[in-house]
Amino acid sequence: MSDMDMKETETARIGAVVTGGSRGLGRALGHALAAAGARVVLVARERAPLDEAVAAIRARGGEAHGIAADVGDIDAAFAIAGQAAALVGPVDLLINNASTLGPVPLRLLMDTDCEDLSRALAVNLVGPFRLTKAIAGSMAMRGRGTILNVSSDAAASAYERWGAYGASKAALDHLTRTWAAELNGTGVRVLAVDPGEMNTAMHAQAMPDADPATLADPVRVAAHIVTWLVARDGARSGTRGVVRGRGVEAPEASS
Repeated sequence: MSDMDMKETETARIGAVVTGGSRGLGRALGHALAAAGARVVLVARERAPLDEAVAAIRARGGEAHGIAADVGDIDAAFAIAGQAAALVGPVDLLINNASTLGPVPLRLLMDTDCEDLSRALAVNLVGPFRLTKAIAGSMAMRGRGTILNVSSDAAASAYERWGAYGASKAALDHLTRTWAAELNGTGVRVLAVDPGEMNTAMHAQAMPDADPATLADPVRVAAHIVTWLVARDGARSGTRGVVRGRGVEAPEASS
């Protein structure tokens, strides 16, 4: 789907929040959504790369804003929600993309400190929970909205040394299904997506010996995800999609 075609979809002029938006998939999603006409708010911890990501979208004619915040911070969610609404109006799309691997090099659970597990859960699970709580109520009152949680194959398969990350993503998948069940009938969709292995700095941290040529381009992955989100026969709430080949496969939905 081209940028011009996408501008004719329901994405045009919606308010969209993307966490982890300064790099990798989050940055690519910001570009894809802005190209489709969305008013985008990127959230990231570090101000400099965040400002650069926002400037890059604006240079291509899109609307973008940045909020420097750590989604793992207990006080961040309502501040992000309030600032985002002030910048772009009601939030119609929330993408919980920000993640942490935990300590790198990745280590066995027996060698993982409790504090490192707590941090992975704070960013990958509790942060999305808090941000969803802060935003989903307004969506339900308006009778529309989509929340997308970015998952991983590590949520479904147990890999040595991926314990902290995998546990957090598995819990996020189940949280997605529960949100979908509890918000059924409100007009709010809650989805999850596994983007697959991508050529990103985070993947390089986790697997420094991987050949980048074998990894997916996050720009292409983001395009597939946005196309899936805006499809007229869009995914039912509770669906967990997986990016494969030329699109998103979504075999199951819970509600």
